[in-house]
Amino acid sequence: MTSLGVQAQRLLAQRRPHQSFFESFIRTLIILCASLAVILSSISICDGHWLLAEDRLFGLWQFCTTSNQTAPHCVRDLSQAHVPELAWGMVLARSMATLAVVVAIFGLEFLMVSQVCEDLHSRHKWAMGSILLLVSFVLSFGGLLSFLILLRNQVRLIGFTLMFWSEFTASFLLFLNAISGLHINSLTHINSLTHSWGQPMKFRLPSEDLKFYQKVSSSDSSNL
Repeated sequence: MTSLGVQAQRLLAQRRPHQSFFESFIRTLIILCASLAVILSSISICDGHWLLAEDRLFGLWQFCTTSNQTAPHCVRDLSQAHVPELAWGMVLARSMATLAVVVAIFGLEFLMVSQVCEDLHSRHKWAMGSILLLVSFVLSFGGLLSFLILLRNQVRLIGFTLMFWSEFTASFLLFLNAISGLHINSLTHINSLTHSWGQPMKFRLPSEDLKFYQKVSSSDSSNL
């Protein structure tokens, strides 16, 4: 590549719009909150104990019975809880919750790549990451809702464990960050297409830049 070609690339890089400090701060905050949501959801699913009803502890992976004299006795056969359709229903609930974490990790990856490697496609990568976070919220909320429907007769507000509230908080954070990510992406896209006076940009090259590109073109053609 000729030196003029290198100068042309530098000129294009200078023309690329840069993020303001406030925009960078908001995007970084969204990434951090999304990371926190992934961590909370992962811990909640791995533990899996979400509901305590009297002397019974219901979880995604096992069912436990507790008493004051002995340690909790846990079994993986959820049919022993004598709750209708609990065994296969809990498979659906934990599958949706686990898939939500996987989708959120991919969405978080898109968000981080869009900020680390800023190019012409950064905005599209950010939008894709925000959409994946929204899909993750739908899956996470679906897992929570399935769990509540299956155990609707045993549900008490004071019976929810810390792990359940961690999953609920993670689901809320996923929704909040997904909507915020899409919103800030649309705002910055509109701002990039308008002047500070609010008039649409005219995509044309200044006369001096036009002469520069003509010089680059003629130099490349002579090299061929």
